[in-house]
Amino acid sequence: MKLGQFREVVLADFEFIPGQPGNKVERVVCGVFHMLKSGTTLRLREDRLGPVPPYPTGPDVLFVAYNVVAEMSCHLALGWPAPPRVLDLYAEYLARINTFRPKGTTPPDAKLITALADFGLDTIGAEEKKAMIALILSGGPWTEQQQKDILDYCESDVLALKRLLPAMLPIIDLPHALYRGRYMCAVAAIERNGIPIDRPALARLHTHWQRVQRRLIAEYDTFGIYDADGAFSTARFVELLTRLDIAWPCYADDTPDLRKETFRDMADTPGAAVIAPLCKLRNALSGLRLGIGLTVGDDDRNRTGLFPFRSTTGRNQPSNAKFIFGCARWLRGLIKPPPGHAVAYLDYKQQEFGIAAALSGDEAMMAAYRSGDPYLGFAKQAGAVPADATDKTHPTERNLFKQAVLATQYGQGAKALALRIARPGVNMPWEMIARDLLGSHRRTFHVFWKWNQAYVDTAQINGCARTLFGWPALVLENSNPRTIANFPMQGNGAEMTRMAACLAVERGIEVCATVHDAVLICAATDRIEQDTEVMRACMVEASRVVLNGFELGVDAKIVCYPDRYMDERNGSEEMWDRVWSIVEEEERKAA
Repeated sequence: MKLGQFREVVLADFEFIPGQPGNKVERVVCGVFHMLKSGTTLRLREDRLGPVPPYPTGPDVLFVAYNVVAEMSCHLALGWPAPPRVLDLYAEYLARINTFRPKGTTPPDAKLITALADFGLDTIGAEEKKAMIALILSGGPWTEQQQKDILDYCESDVLALKRLLPAMLPIIDLPHALYRGRYMCAVAAIERNGIPIDRPALARLHTHWQRVQRRLIAEYDTFGIYDADGAFSTARFVELLTRLDIAWPCYADDTPDLRKETFRDMADTPGAAVIAPLCKLRNALSGLRLGIGLTVGDDDRNRTGLFPFRSTTGRNQPSNAKFIFGCARWLRGLIKPPPGHAVAYLDYKQQEFGIAAALSGDEAMMAAYRSGDPYLGFAKQAGAVPADATDKTHPTERNLFKQAVLATQYGQGAKALALRIARPGVNMPWEMIARDLLGSHRRTFHVFWKWNQAYVDTAQINGCARTLFGWPALVLENSNPRTIANFPMQGNGAEMTRMAACLAVERGIEVCATVHDAVLICAATDRIEQDTEVMRACMVEASRVVLNGFELGVDAKIVCYPDRYMDERNGSEEMWDRVWSIVEEEERKAA
């Protein structure tokens, strides 16, 4: 990366006081701005920050910070526009250390102090940093010396940027780095908007959740897996699986996969139908516990850090406990637009399938996607259903081919697919059927499979996989080839959602959240249809840019006040209704 193309390079840092959990930035305490080329440094207290940025601006000025989301949150609080060219050394450091790490492991630390140490540069002491943060968060009033100390502390981060920037320049890839910086600006706006929540309903859940938990266990846990205190017994669950001869997803060491996502998926798996109520219970309770920890502000908005680029694929990785979309799907019923407003949830249609088709150049796969129903299109191409088949005339066949597509996207083999398609009480060679389905996928979409294998081979040889916009993931000795194989779909899906978010925020859409391949927006009721179409256009445009002209479809669901948003999958509405019937019964008892 060359800095000579820029008229000025601004290194910036703010100190601020965040609002209470779920609220916006409350108060910007100070800002320090160092102009790298002119050598000028501005140290400004809050009363001197003013209505416009004090540093040079324009497309020929590069704004540099570490974790730009924080700096842009301060810009939004001050009413300042986002700089046109932004470089976030935090995002670039994450790119440097990103790997195909084993499932379940946490991403490495990426604080500024860690990045400095990684490059052998001096850092501020941890204790000194802790003391200064405590001083700032006290809110003052501060003595003249304390205000100087706060400015000195703020400037120390700017000086750290001045040391870190030249060390990182050789590994920074423009224009991809500027695109990531652009997205960090969008994330700041999305975090500030937040997700509209029915806070009184959440408060009622807080009040009654222990009673709700006990009653749900009494109703759904017919096998006695839960203890009296509501704890899930892994030992009894494993014994149950053995007794009922139910094949369950396991880790490499044969311990069962007990993640809530696994219980959610298994609840709809025919082979586990007998314990489906237990699966739904486990998923519901884990979601309920998480939902109790949601951070909701005084304005009824769920806000939390979105942690962009923290997953291997570059997706956001917010805390499940603090983010409504990280909770069980039934809890999304808490999403409710404010009076006079509406929300719209837009998601790409079979995004990973479409990406795989376009990037591989597989004409059969692209034709299946363009048919409007890739699963049925695949079944027709494989000769399993007639050309005039519909989801009404051949639902069983469509579901079999759908499960085969999903299995390939998850990197699953015949045994895992057999779990998805086996029907209880039906004595058939399900694993053989699964193997045939996967074979049909390989034969029908052979161009895709050849391309995908070449992608994996290249990544293993080079030691790194990359998305089209340069997001890297280092390949380790123990990296799973199936994870690498799915990286171009998930990683470029993340690029697509990021671009759609940037376009929408820059076009004035109130984006409340991005969720993998989906976006939630909010608008006044009389403007929601117009804004939904603008958001849809942003998403379609992003797909064209990422996929070199190939367009992905977008579904949209609009919910107007006083209705609430509801995820209709996996029995979410049924669980929502049951929980609220219990809450209302408990409230009547207490009245």
